[in-house]
Amino acid sequence: MINEDSVLTLDDFDEEIDGSSSDELLYERHRIVVDKGQTLIRIDKFLCDRLERVSRNQVQKAADAGFVKVNDVSVKSSYKVKPFDVITIFMTTPPVEFKVIPEDIPLDIVYEDDQLMIVNKPAGLVVHPGHGNYSGTLVNALAWYLQSDPNYDPNDARVGLVHRIDKDTSGLLVVAKTPEAKTDLALQFFNKTTKREYRALVWGDLTEDEGTIIGNLARNPKNRLQMAVFDDPEIGKHAVTHYKVLERFGYVSLVACRLETGRTHQIRVHMKHIGHVLFNDTRYGGNEVLRGTSYAKYKQFVENCFKICPRQALHALSLGFIHPTTKEELYFTSEMPADMSELLDKWRNYISNRNI
Repeated sequence: MINEDSVLTLDDFDEEIDGSSSDELLYERHRIVVDKGQTLIRIDKFLCDRLERVSRNQVQKAADAGFVKVNDVSVKSSYKVKPFDVITIFMTTPPVEFKVIPEDIPLDIVYEDDQLMIVNKPAGLVVHPGHGNYSGTLVNALAWYLQSDPNYDPNDARVGLVHRIDKDTSGLLVVAKTPEAKTDLALQFFNKTTKREYRALVWGDLTEDEGTIIGNLARNPKNRLQMAVFDDPEIGKHAVTHYKVLERFGYVSLVACRLETGRTHQIRVHMKHIGHVLFNDTRYGGNEVLRGTSYAKYKQFVENCFKICPRQALHALSLGFIHPTTKEELYFTSEMPADMSELLDKWRNYISNRNI
């Protein structure tokens, strides 16, 4: 017998996860007690056979992310289930009875046709409903805006957001209005043929003008609120970030980051990995004075900068892909948000005055 407190469909852990999941990280627990007569079997096959609407690939992704535990220890998908094992699964999806409620929330729509929309998300707006954020999200706003579209059901996973960005990251997102468009666009993201570029202000003066960061990403075992880079190819998901320095301000630098993959907190973690945490990234320690002088005047300047941009200084600047039906190559850009523009101007003035 298997004791299942509750069962939900496992989420896809490959995408950049918004604040509704990764920023809250309050996962529902699902407990399975293995029968005494159970023969040795891989845990991915075991769970796939016993959980409804869950594929083996989904279980493997959950295990890679550290969301599958046996006797309170995270295990790989190759783990062999034994009698009396207590399997605990952490989910990122809300309860199955949860429904998206349309809410009249303003949208900055950059482009729209009968197949898709491009939305410029402001910082602070959660993308998808989740624990602690069941309303007031971008998905709720889309449900309101598209409520007269008979083909768009906000509770149908076959339409809607194709990818996500973190709550406190601003910038461009693509929304599929039809199942065919979502399938096509999702495949482009999977095949890494989309073009995505970000702007980030990071701590420190980078040694190289440009470079590439390669490192598997998975949950930090010491802090489940964070992601971390792992050298072991068996841990986490392959991630690649290309960066180029655009401006240097002595103690901080403005960089362009081009994503080859789209993992949870990818830019934030990769930049920290090479010693350049994003400016004011509270989750990863960027809200401390990491470079500069010990003078009180400088520290006050940095504190004022934190107030101007009270979030990680990261903006999804551009997005390019092939239109799912017309096959036209589309490319969209967005302006730097006001808080980051003001922040950069403040650093420019600081450097200019310092060099006088």
